[in-house]
Amino acid sequence: MRKIFLRLIMPALIGAYFSTATAQVDKKVLNWYNSSKTGMSTDKAYKKLKKITPDTVIVAIIDSGIDTKHEDLQGVIWVNKGEIPGNGIDDDGNGYIDDIHGWNFLGNADGEMQGPARLNVTRIYAELKPRFEDVEADDVKAEDKEDYALYLETKAVVEENREKYGNYIAQITQLKDQMLPMLPEMIANMMGVEELTEKSLKKWKAEGAQEKQMKQLGLQILSGELTEETLNEQIEQLQGMIDHHHNPDYDDRSLIGDDVYDITDTNYGNNNVKGPDSEHGTHVGGIVASLRGNGLGGDGVADNVKLMSLRAVPDGDEFDKDVALAIRYAVDNGAKVINGSFGKSYSSLPHAVYEAIMYAQENDVLFVHAAGNSALDLALNPNFPAVKYDFQEKPFTHLLTIGASTRVHDEELAARFSNYGKCEVDIFAPGFEIYNAFPENEYKAIAGTSMAAPMVSGVAALLKGYFPSLTMAEVRQIILDSGDYFGDTYQKVPGSDELVMFDNLSKTGKVVNVLSAVKLAQERVDAKKAK
Repeated sequence: MRKIFLRLIMPALIGAYFSTATAQVDKKVLNWYNSSKTGMSTDKAYKKLKKITPDTVIVAIIDSGIDTKHEDLQGVIWVNKGEIPGNGIDDDGNGYIDDIHGWNFLGNADGEMQGPARLNVTRIYAELKPRFEDVEADDVKAEDKEDYALYLETKAVVEENREKYGNYIAQITQLKDQMLPMLPEMIANMMGVEELTEKSLKKWKAEGAQEKQMKQLGLQILSGELTEETLNEQIEQLQGMIDHHHNPDYDDRSLIGDDVYDITDTNYGNNNVKGPDSEHGTHVGGIVASLRGNGLGGDGVADNVKLMSLRAVPDGDEFDKDVALAIRYAVDNGAKVINGSFGKSYSSLPHAVYEAIMYAQENDVLFVHAAGNSALDLALNPNFPAVKYDFQEKPFTHLLTIGASTRVHDEELAARFSNYGKCEVDIFAPGFEIYNAFPENEYKAIAGTSMAAPMVSGVAALLKGYFPSLTMAEVRQIILDSGDYFGDTYQKVPGSDELVMFDNLSKTGKVVNVLSAVKLAQERVDAKKAK
């Protein structure tokens, strides 16, 4: 997960999620994803369910951590009743000491926390570099050619990104030092007014790319989004990407001390499930289960959930070993739904992650995975955990891959950043302008397929709790069958202005609908009883 907020002059498709609001939120944005007008009709679904007392369902959030003390998450945090808090003993014998609310795989037994991480492409490059950096192509042995090709590929990716972000820093520095002080006067002159004001700027009918860009910059200046301080923050973030994400010499695992490629080396981590950077995980958990109807933030999708926090996603790419062990922990400790709002382009232990997903499948646990935020066709671009692995023989029956939709259905239903795939993405769900919990009792509206996945995790948990006789495989199919069909409408391909039928962006051509899912679940439960 890359927590980047670069939206001023950088491409909008960088990062795992985008900050779009702080303390104030447009009323049109608040809870739109639960509405019946453009959202999932969640609120209407609960009117159908008011006479049913649901079972509690555990949803595991594999993410950056959750602020378990957040005011809008009180009463919905999972508690491991087999553990006695703070006694330093593995009371329930599950291999994890004092795992009261889950487990932190990004730390050590002394309670220390891992910092930023490299991208997996950088890790692979760093691993192969000592073998091949001084080797000519003609001297590579036949048995090493595949590894050598991967070395060249990963080296090119890392070096290209280091150069790109270095150029971005130079551009932002120039903007900050030279252009920013002059911009208000420049824009005012371009508009033909004496002083730049919000009223005059909004009335200005900018024409052409340059004028439109200047208008956008003017709005950002007046809103406080474009300041010397925010530009310095962007420079710091970009430098961090060079120093950490794309630095082959940076050791991102030394603090933990385990063998990151040995899935049996499990004696690491601690029970601090919040960690130092729980913004993403808290928001994801809030979408699933923040308290409904209390006037705080946005409402969660499910009202029958306990959230299990599994901290395994750093600022950078997650380690496959941590993901595999987190999935297994979730299954072994009672979760029926696992939310995975993370992903990456390269995998070092694909077999371990695949086997963990299959372990969940064998135990009737649903794994909901975000499609990714690069506006790419997943048929052509890998994203791990994969929809299907090259070595895979048995199909996934308990995996859902989720694209992000917006509240604008006319040509812009698919969020501009969302990955897509006619055979790779199962269904879309709201993932743009999603207002929900942030750490320390704060709330923000952010965007990403990271937000769309927990929408579906919430729906799955709701259906399982209110209709407990359903298997998770049946719940999965109900979600797919009951979605709102937009497949015959023309929509923009994410990242471009090309219009295609929405059917071309996912398997179903649908967006999740909770009310329809509840109705279909009731029908199928009744049909099972009638047999």
